[in-house]
Amino acid sequence: MGVPLILRKADFFANAGQAVAVADRYPQNVFAEHTHEFCELVLVWRGNGLHVLNDRPYRITRGDLFYIRAEDKHSYASVNDLVLQNVIYCPDRLKLNIDWGAAIPGFNEVHHKPHWRLSSNGMTHVRQVITQLEQESQKADPLANEMAELLFAQLVITLKRYRYAIDNPSASEQEALLDKLITTLAGSLNRSFVLEKFCEQAQCSERTLRQQFRTQTGMTVNHYLRQLRICHAQYLLQHTELMVSEVAMRCGFEDSNYFSVVFNREVGMTPVQWRHRSRKAA
Repeated sequence: MGVPLILRKADFFANAGQAVAVADRYPQNVFAEHTHEFCELVLVWRGNGLHVLNDRPYRITRGDLFYIRAEDKHSYASVNDLVLQNVIYCPDRLKLNIDWGAAIPGFNEVHHKPHWRLSSNGMTHVRQVITQLEQESQKADPLANEMAELLFAQLVITLKRYRYAIDNPSASEQEALLDKLITTLAGSLNRSFVLEKFCEQAQCSERTLRQQFRTQTGMTVNHYLRQLRICHAQYLLQHTELMVSEVAMRCGFEDSNYFSVVFNREVGMTPVQWRHRSRKAA
């Protein structure tokens, strides 16, 4: 087994006193599993990819938000025009008297919810703050670190205001159609989803929505939903004792044989083979 990859502070921060920095990923390429000497916030702006966090796979796309602790292990695979930003920070270097734990999930907790989503409106506000933070973190004047930390505080509070649970449709009722659609898909893992009915209820053009979805995510609606279900199936296979047929039902597949065919096509092995390999690796 190889030596675990650890991203070091010295390679990402300008000096030993810098608490916050921005690491752009335009695009984010395939990246091996790693941990850090620092924490990070991951915001996805466009495209799609497979993000594996602490052995749990997430099919990520526009609007996904992750809170990553230093000890968390994660990697990126199967990327397609994936554009994201990492806002990295060292908790021990933060000096402002702010309740960081109230704004950053996992800051003081062993158990936390790392995955959230941002609405289109929230992404607009967040992008503005990150742009200012990135500019400030690159300056060398005596007050740059203090200004960057102030902007980081504004960022985490802005994220707290606009983030919502990935499968909570009520949280995005007033947001853009694309937000509603992605949230609805995340809540449809174990039941059927018909885009035509969604568009009828939303009173929108199905063709336009399909085009918008593909432009922003790099996937079709059906492909994205299938990937969400496969990721959920991988999690259930590794962390539960459910039979393959029950996993199939919980992931929206009425026919377990068809589920096995789709799983094998997407993952490159059968559900039973994947369960065995993932548990052996853990």
